[in-house]
Amino acid sequence: MERLYTEQLDIAYGDVSIVDNLNISIPSGQITALVGANGSGKSTILKAMARMMKPKAGTVFLDGKSIHRQATKDVAKQLAILPQNPIAPDGLTVSELVTYGRFPHQKGFGSLSKEDKEAVRWSIEMTGMNEFYDRPVDQLSGGQRQRAWIAMALAQGTNILFLDEPTTFLDMAHQLEVLKLLQKLNKEENRTIVMVVHDLNHAARYAHHMVAIKKGTVICSGTPAEVMKLDVLREVFGIEADIIPDPRTGVPLCLPYELAPEAHKSAGGSAPAANQAAKSNELAASSR
Repeated sequence: MERLYTEQLDIAYGDVSIVDNLNISIPSGQITALVGANGSGKSTILKAMARMMKPKAGTVFLDGKSIHRQATKDVAKQLAILPQNPIAPDGLTVSELVTYGRFPHQKGFGSLSKEDKEAVRWSIEMTGMNEFYDRPVDQLSGGQRQRAWIAMALAQGTNILFLDEPTTFLDMAHQLEVLKLLQKLNKEENRTIVMVVHDLNHAARYAHHMVAIKKGTVICSGTPAEVMKLDVLREVFGIEADIIPDPRTGVPLCLPYELAPEAHKSAGGSAPAANQAAKSNELAASSR
């Protein structure tokens, strides 16, 4: 049995249900990518599994125990989460930011122990941020800033790392920089990584396991080859696409070329349908 999984998980914002009866397992020691259209509930599921929000019903299990019944510090020693677009206080340096990752291991407001300092040093070195040790985070480029936040999560010393759209707003080079770092952490440190990813081809190339989600429901899960199927892409994303093997890795690549028929109907629907779409967009915004 995997270390982290859910059973009959229901998640809601007020009276609005986002996820119903979710049963999902996260393979230990692998990279898992949650994929789906905007507003599908990916980020909501990630937050619930990382204990950032409490489900309406059901359970998230970590090492056989309900994650929401465990002490916060105990959970923080097992998993770390990097939310979307985190913002550091003005003037905070990289080393100061990374030090925050040691809070779950400290007692009261004591100074850093030798172990804490070593964890901070190692995390900064692992993420290639040595030259920016004393640089304010708000003076870094987007890719450097994201690596600094990942270093903070690493300093937390957890085996499980959650990331919510870690490549959002980054250019292609910085996206690859972050994804290769996560791949390195998985290979060299055996970290279990769970991330929400928008780019299907990034998910297929860097993840071992993919979970395709639509309206809070898992449509398909498995290896990239098992998930990147034409029928799955039609149902989850509303697209027609060609699937070809990556010439370097052999994993499937998605080349979308047209909206699926149902997506066409949705785009050209009546006024009531358009109103419903607007409501769906508002719901999507609230569920991110």
